[in-house]
Amino acid sequence: MAVTHDDLAPSPKGGNLGSKAGAFLMIFSILLGLFCFILSLIAESTRSEVKWTAGIDGGKEVESRCTYSGSGELPLLSATAAFLALAMAMVVQHVYLLVAVSKSEPLIEITWDPDSVFAKSLAWQAGFFFVSTWMSFAVGEILLLIGLSVESSHLKNWAEPKPNCLTIRQGLFTAAGVLGLVTVFLASGLYITLLRAEIHLQDQETIRRRIVEATAMYASPAQRSPTIRAAPNEYPLQRQDQSLRNTLHYYLTTFDKHSTFV
Repeated sequence: MAVTHDDLAPSPKGGNLGSKAGAFLMIFSILLGLFCFILSLIAESTRSEVKWTAGIDGGKEVESRCTYSGSGELPLLSATAAFLALAMAMVVQHVYLLVAVSKSEPLIEITWDPDSVFAKSLAWQAGFFFVSTWMSFAVGEILLLIGLSVESSHLKNWAEPKPNCLTIRQGLFTAAGVLGLVTVFLASGLYITLLRAEIHLQDQETIRRRIVEATAMYASPAQRSPTIRAAPNEYPLQRQDQSLRNTLHYYLTTFDKHSTFV
């Protein structure tokens, strides 16, 4: 089996793009986002609800009172775990991308070329993924914080009637979970964009190096064939075409010479 240049090339290190450690971290971050989505669904299904009852004092109707359906411990724990899972996924992905890009020489060099069409395209794609990732992450975390503050307000005396009760609108935790899942996929899109850019630049560098090597090889001066010179007191014979020498006059002259000798 032939050994190619790609076989001899060193494999990416753990902190570089395209390494096994990088792929593992991306998959781990996606699993964290999925875990955040599941926890948000649990918090949505167990969120506290408010029941209003009309108070009667001496046969007269008084101000209505509200009570909670539960203490809110389970949705509070679920939302807290979802908040931490999403934050951990975001930190893992962006810290890894920051380290990997800082170690990638092709990606650093392309940022120095403002006239490169590929650099402009990469900047637009990376900028879109970066901004959309942080926006989705910020909105998701804010929704989870709102749910946490509301659910933590009635951990004690939740069954006592109160004149005012804070409650969470339906779908808030679900929206936070969806945004958390979208966040990790957008960050993965940023990773794939940078990885494709690095592979493309490495291929261009390989082609450029082969062209330079081929140009240097064909541009080298060709070796001249050695010149044959006659030695002293040696007279080289002139080469004549055999078809011109073997004419009728040649044969008749040769025959007359032999006749004269006889």
